[in-house]
Amino acid sequence: MNIPKNNDDSATPPAAMLLMLCVYVCFTFLDTSSKYLVLAGVSALIVAWARFTVHVLLVGLFLRGWREPVRFRPNNLPAHILRGCMLFGSTMFNILALKTLQLAETTSIYFFGPMVITALAGPLLGEWAGWRRWLAILTGFVGVLIITRPGVGVFGIGHLFALCSMLSNSFYVIMTRRMSATETSESLILFSALAPSVLLAPMLAFSPALPHGGFQWFIVLMLGVFGAGGHYLLVKAYRLATTTQLAPFPYSQMVWMIISGWVIFHQFPDRWTLLGAAIIVASGLYIIHREHRLRVRNSASLDTEAEALAKKL
Repeated sequence: MNIPKNNDDSATPPAAMLLMLCVYVCFTFLDTSSKYLVLAGVSALIVAWARFTVHVLLVGLFLRGWREPVRFRPNNLPAHILRGCMLFGSTMFNILALKTLQLAETTSIYFFGPMVITALAGPLLGEWAGWRRWLAILTGFVGVLIITRPGVGVFGIGHLFALCSMLSNSFYVIMTRRMSATETSESLILFSALAPSVLLAPMLAFSPALPHGGFQWFIVLMLGVFGAGGHYLLVKAYRLATTTQLAPFPYSQMVWMIISGWVIFHQFPDRWTLLGAAIIVASGLYIIHREHRLRVRNSASLDTEAEALAKKL
């Protein structure tokens, strides 16, 4: 009896690596464009709505939803709407944070999200973390404190928005993990953008700060292209490699954010931001490593039990 082995230890396919790097270049362009627009005076609501609406149109176009609409049918519509609201909250708070913070600052705080997800997975999903991962979570929180430095006049409304964005995204990810067992991937992709675009539409009347000129309108349209393109490439990458193999690549976005902030906005993070970001990234990578070790150990245990059962049969 042949027992399939876990292939998490195999080398990551180069194509998947290239796709993941392109994913976070797209997401960097998305944040850079959002920051440019809000600094130019465009309403954050307009920026968020355009990002989701163009995303919906592109998803329908590329996935050809008119051919097999059953793929997009939701089993739990209220859950899809709530999940979409979580993504909207994450996007909206992030846009508001970008108005006052550097790109690298918002990204550093955003990287604390995997640690929050690990902490919340216990009470919400029954996936409890051990003491080593809790120590990594606390270490990552120290990194957040170094970046925000509350009590020394550094912590501002932008940091609060960035923290709210990270928390909203954490709940969005947890809901995605819970719903992935009963919902199609097409419905998860579509409704995550459709729900906020529909809910935001009535609010546009209260957002008179529209883009000015053709270039700003072009940037607004590109928001959806960068967002949908990044998610599409992400799906392609996960078809070529495992979650464990691709887990470290999101941290590559820090490099792109620093470069973009320096080139476009002439901003370079100070030493405290870089130190805090390094601590958060190190803590996140340790959690990834620890979860991989536990997954391999559990897989080995299952293999041993299967081999014993095969001998009895």
